[in-house]
Amino acid sequence: AAAPARVTAETARGLGADELGRVPVLMYHRITDRPKSVYERTPADFTAELERLAAENYVPVTTADLVARRLDLPAGAHPVVLTFDDGDPSVFTLTPQGQPAPGTAVRILLDVAAAHPAFRPVASLYVNESPFGGDERALRWLAEHHFEIGNHTRRHTNLRSATESAATAAIVEGDGLIRQAVPGYQPATLALPYGAQPRHRELALRGAGYSYGGVLLVGAGPAPSPCSQDFDPVAIPRIRSQSTGTDANYGSTHWLDVLASPTGRRYTSDGDPATVAYPRSESAPAPACASVGLAY
Repeated sequence: AAAPARVTAETARGLGADELGRVPVLMYHRITDRPKSVYERTPADFTAELERLAAENYVPVTTADLVARRLDLPAGAHPVVLTFDDGDPSVFTLTPQGQPAPGTAVRILLDVAAAHPAFRPVASLYVNESPFGGDERALRWLAEHHFEIGNHTRRHTNLRSATESAATAAIVEGDGLIRQAVPGYQPATLALPYGAQPRHRELALRGAGYSYGGVLLVGAGPAPSPCSQDFDPVAIPRIRSQSTGTDANYGSTHWLDVLASPTGRRYTSDGDPATVAYPRSESAPAPACASVGLAY
C-alpha cells in the first residue's frame, strides 16, 4: 500500500488546523432523572451534550491518549475527553447478560456512537473501591472495550490534607485495586479527589509503585494541547458538564460555545499524526513536539 500523503502548510491552512489549540476534558459524576447538584446530569441532558459533540465534529479520546499525544484524528476533527469520577452505577452497570444497562452513561455513549460512526465510544472512568456497585465483571468489560480505567484513590482521599506517606499509600492502593481486578492492566492517569494536589505535586504523577502520564484537576476550563508549551501533565484542567445554574460560566455549554467561536483556539486536527500543524501566529510547540511542528 502507498504511504499516506503528508500534510502541507497549504492544506493545513485550508483546514484551519491548530494542533496547539485547546481540548475540552469534560467531567461527569452521576446520571439521574432528578439532579440534586451541579455534579449530576439527566440522561436527556447527557445525550444532548454527546449529540452536540458529534454534530460539531468532536472525536472522543481517552486521557491516556491525550497525555501520550495519540491524537490520530480525521482532518478537521477536534478531540474531546469524556471523564467520569467515583465509579457510580449510573455511569456503568452491567445487565445479568453482561451488557451495559439501559440509561447508564456508557450505554448512552454507545448508542450515540452507533448513530454517529465517527464518534468513538471511548471514555476515561476514574474509580475508587468497589466501583459500579461492586460488580467484579465491570472493570474487565471496560478494559476489553477500550475504555480507560483510571485511579481516583481507594477511598477518595484528599491528597492535599494527607501526609506524604498517606498520599502515596492512597494512590498505590487505588492503583492496586485496578490491577487486581484486571490482570495485566496498567493504569495510566490519576484524577485527583476534590481536585486537591498533594503538598508535593509531583507525588501525584509518580512514586514508589506507580507512574502516570497525567493528573486531572476538577476544573474549570479547556486543557492545553499536549504539544503546547502550556501543557502541564501534573495539572490538567477539566470542565464540569453543566448548562445552567450556579457557576454555569465554568460549565461545558459555556466552554463549548467559546471553543466553537472564531477566537476559541480549539484543537483542530490536520489529519496527519506525524505532524503538528498550527498557525504561525502562535507560540512554537513544546520541545517534545518541535521536530514535527508545521507552521503555516
